Amino acid sequence: MGNTERPRRIVQSAQQGPGIQPGLGAQRGAAPANPAPAALRRELYTARSRKLLDAVGRLDAGLDEQACRSLAEWVREQYTTAYGSVPLGFVARCYLGPPYVDHQLNLFHVIVRHFAPAEPMPEPFSAARMLARSGGYAYVEVYDDGLILPVLDDGTVVRP
Repeated sequence: MGNTERPRRIVQSAQQGPGIQPGLGAQRGAAPANPAPAALRRELYTARSRKLLDAVGRLDAGLDEQACRSLAEWVREQYTTAYGSVPLGFVARCYLGPPYVDHQLNLFHVIVRHFAPAEPMPEPFSAARMLARSGGYAYVEVYDDGLILPVLDDGTVVRP
C-alpha cells in the first residue's frame, strides 16, 4: 500500500504579530485579515494609566460638548495605542444622587446617559450594570464583541 499520510499544515499562533503570515506574502505591520477576538489580546488586560482613569471620569463631569468630544477622542486614541482595542463605552456608578444609580457612556457618540434603578439600560451595556453598581470598580469597559472588563480604582483590569 502506498503512503496514505497527508501533508501537515503549519498553524501558527495569532501572537506571532499582526499581518505576518508566512507563505502569503503579507507585509510586516499590515493589519490582519481576521484580528483576534478582544478576549484573546493580552494588551486589554494591561493596567490602565492614572491619566486614562482620570480622563474617563471627566467625561461625565459636565464638560461642554466640544471639550467632551476632544476628551473622548483622546481616550479612544489611548485605547487604540496602548491596548489595541477601543471599548464601545463604559458603565459606571453615578454620583449625581437619587434617582440615578449608574450611567452609560457611549464613547463613539460621546453620550452620557444616567439611569434610575428600574430603568433598563440598552444592550450591550446592561451586562456591565451590576458590576458598576457594586461600587468596587472605577468603571466597566464594554466591547462590541460582548467582552466586559471591570477596571479597579488603581487601573487594574479584572479578568472575567
